[in-house]
Amino acid sequence: MTATISLPLTAEADGRLSSSSLRLSLAPAGSAPALLDGAWWPRSRDLATELPLLTAVLDPLWGRITRVTVNPTQWPVIPRKVPVAGHVVKVGWFLPEQDAHELLLLSYHVGRWNLLVIPPETTPDSAARLMAAASDPLGTSTASRLMAEEARLRTAYEADRAVEAVWDSEGGHEAGDAAARPRVPAVTTSVPQPMGR
Repeated sequence: MTATISLPLTAEADGRLSSSSLRLSLAPAGSAPALLDGAWWPRSRDLATELPLLTAVLDPLWGRITRVTVNPTQWPVIPRKVPVAGHVVKVGWFLPEQDAHELLLLSYHVGRWNLLVIPPETTPDSAARLMAAASDPLGTSTASRLMAEEARLRTAYEADRAVEAVWDSEGGHEAGDAAARPRVPAVTTSVPQPMGR
């Protein structure tokens, strides 16, 4: 069973809602090692804002996160250090060596974890599929492979929707609906009755 963590939105002093809700799905604790340990769906590409929210949840689960590496193709600005609750996380980046859709987390003397990073603009249905796949303890796909497969599924879905829209616009949907079919006037015939008796 996977653990999906979604912290609720909180009301700030001025009445606005805080976007501190963390969208994270992790493989079950103690499961066999897979290529990915889960998925994270940040709300923006601002690593300095998003990383403290992630480490606040992961530090108690995995031990204090001390280093993070990313691929710069997904993050426009990569700070060298990010202050988080009670400590600083060092941030590094690798272009060819690290999967473009992966975040590597290191905890001093404890371990290393790989998370699929789902782009913030991803639709909720796509994100749900990606989170489930990335937190599958039997998963054998890389982060980029999962993203490519989801893009293929999304393209096929959108193509199907386009064909359906054309069919509907040409009357296809209504043609299948008996109530919407034009009524043909009923033809009645009368059988002549014998006369006179």
